[in-house]
Amino acid sequence: MSSVIKPPREGSLEAPTRHPIDWKSPDFWDEAALERELERVFDLCHGCRRCVSLCQAFPTLFDLVDDSPTMELDGVDKQDYRKVVEQCYLCDLCYQTKCPYIPPHEWNIDFPHLMLRAKAVAFRKEGAPLSARLLSNTRTVGRLASIPVVVEAVNWGNRNGTVRSLLEKTLSVHRDARVPEYHSDTADKRIPEDDDGAAAQPAGPTSGKVAVFVTCYGRYNHPQMVEDLVAVYRHNGIAVKLIRHNQCCGMPKMELGDLDSVDRYKQANLPVLATAVREGWDIVTPIPSCTLMLRQELPLMYPDDPDVQAVKAAMFDPFEYLMHRHTAGLLRTDFQQGLGKVAWQVACHQRVQNIGPKTRQVLELVPDTEVTAIERCSGHDGTYGVKRASYAHARKIAKPVENRVRQSEAAHFTSDCVMAGAHIAHGLGDGTAAEHPISLLRRAYGI
Repeated sequence: MSSVIKPPREGSLEAPTRHPIDWKSPDFWDEAALERELERVFDLCHGCRRCVSLCQAFPTLFDLVDDSPTMELDGVDKQDYRKVVEQCYLCDLCYQTKCPYIPPHEWNIDFPHLMLRAKAVAFRKEGAPLSARLLSNTRTVGRLASIPVVVEAVNWGNRNGTVRSLLEKTLSVHRDARVPEYHSDTADKRIPEDDDGAAAQPAGPTSGKVAVFVTCYGRYNHPQMVEDLVAVYRHNGIAVKLIRHNQCCGMPKMELGDLDSVDRYKQANLPVLATAVREGWDIVTPIPSCTLMLRQELPLMYPDDPDVQAVKAAMFDPFEYLMHRHTAGLLRTDFQQGLGKVAWQVACHQRVQNIGPKTRQVLELVPDTEVTAIERCSGHDGTYGVKRASYAHARKIAKPVENRVRQSEAAHFTSDCVMAGAHIAHGLGDGTAAEHPISLLRRAYGI
């Protein structure tokens, strides 16, 4: 198979597109067809190598080729293809920011969704270790770990070296990885009252009333983030209610390749979300990965489901929503204090939503505030940044971001992905704490 790179078709002005994930088709699960597609795409990637700096998947592929007898893909054992698949954590950056051969280009490369297909085929055939299934079951773990009697023991154990060594042996969580704390005063308890939305003022594409899909992480691990989000929105006259009965968005299971669990979560979540949309509520989540799941991945998995598409149309990033309100002249600018220099790591799953730097734009409305954007992956991505097998790679990927944070000499370090932020702060090792940008905005308002 040739590795010669041809230029894109001359004169094509077609916008990039994304094909639906045809996971219900028998062809999707055909192992021979999958192997042929992996071979085709890997050979083209080997000839291009533009994405080598993004993550560990591409260096793994290129090392396999370079170390093979032929120094071409035909010299690579097809059993080693899975080594590439294992390193992909579906950040989507290669598709959205690097690859020139995405559809409608005739080569039709969608590397992340090909890796998803390979993960799904492997999961259906072989399953996954108990540790991986447990780590991806974020809602169940969160519910158990946040029980008042249990939570202190869990948090103590996560800080104890002996317990962490045991956790490394049993659940393959690297002993040095930073793992999140759990809270018994969950987001639902901190925000007991919902607004009715009767006085909401629409503006642009926004209705002025928001139903917050709290997320597993927001509910159990970082309820302060949700509390700050609600406070900022209400300060700006936006009615807010919480989606209080929901399953995980499905992203952790998707990264595992467990599409049947994604389907079960979808069946549980969509009726609640679709009802909120029909009642005029917009949907916001405080975690970029959950926003992306509801805004992109589920719509591509269920392109003909009207409820999924309705929720997609009503989904907003938190700061995207605020900028729409600002454009309409409805965002309050009664800030009480500036933030100084802010180093902002642009979360991958926010960046690939193609909404622009809305977080920076809102924060820079605060007087005496300067935001430095760092558009590099943190390497965390859910479980990748804590697993024993990938922790060293995750730290290597985070290193350029950490260097940029140090060089910025910023007063605050922030990321819309609290997991990415914590991972980077952990790598800095100097006591720097990651702050969510919505929390910084609340501080600026003085509320």
